[in-house]
Amino acid sequence: MDKTAQGYVKASNSEGVSTIEFHHPSHNSLPSNLLKALADTILAEAKKEENILLVLKSAGDRTFCAGASFDELVSIEDKKTGLNFFMGFANVINAIRTCGKLVIGRVQGKAVGGGVGLASAVDYCMATKFASVKLSELAVGIGPFVIGPAVERKVGVSHFSEMAINAKEWYTADWAKSVGLYHDVFDNAEYMDDYLGRFVTTLKGMNPQAMQELKKVFWKGTDDWDTLLKERAAISGELVLSKFSKETIKSFLKA
Repeated sequence: MDKTAQGYVKASNSEGVSTIEFHHPSHNSLPSNLLKALADTILAEAKKEENILLVLKSAGDRTFCAGASFDELVSIEDKKTGLNFFMGFANVINAIRTCGKLVIGRVQGKAVGGGVGLASAVDYCMATKFASVKLSELAVGIGPFVIGPAVERKVGVSHFSEMAINAKEWYTADWAKSVGLYHDVFDNAEYMDDYLGRFVTTLKGMNPQAMQELKKVFWKGTDDWDTLLKERAAISGELVLSKFSKETIKSFLKA
């Protein structure tokens, strides 16, 4: 079966909270169809008046998100296809940025590449101690160009460059909290979910309009991201065609 056709994105609503969950059997990696579904779902759920806030999570108890689908990356043969694929991540980040509702992230396990981008894009991020992070893009010949603005916005240029250059290194959840990527780190998912439930209950009792205005404040200065992320996606879309990237991605798939 075509791996890019597997997985799902679904939303469930409960008393003012929309929980958006994604899943893919390959460590919650994201092919373009799931990226589109994720962006579309975020925007659609945010438009519902009854939803006060959104929670973004992935299925399973291990990897939060392994980033781009290598099965799809290795099949890219031209710049346009490459641009379209990486625009998937750009569209998800921009959906979170522009949706008008606060988005809370739940990160139960490791986040790689685009997964770090998702964790960076949410407005408040909770994680377990197992949620190590890695920006592996340079190691496969690309670079974290599309997710870079979101990561840099959260952790600063120095820590972003550290992860981007030291692309084979895992950084612990405690490190991620110390640089501002995560806001809370828990010993396990059970403790995290208990706190998350109380956290969203508290937020639901606050003024929705005030939270929407805060969202605007948080994202001030990012109005150019529609253009910026498209430019970054074009860079990645070209680099993925290089001999280095093709051979490296194929070696990962064979491992």
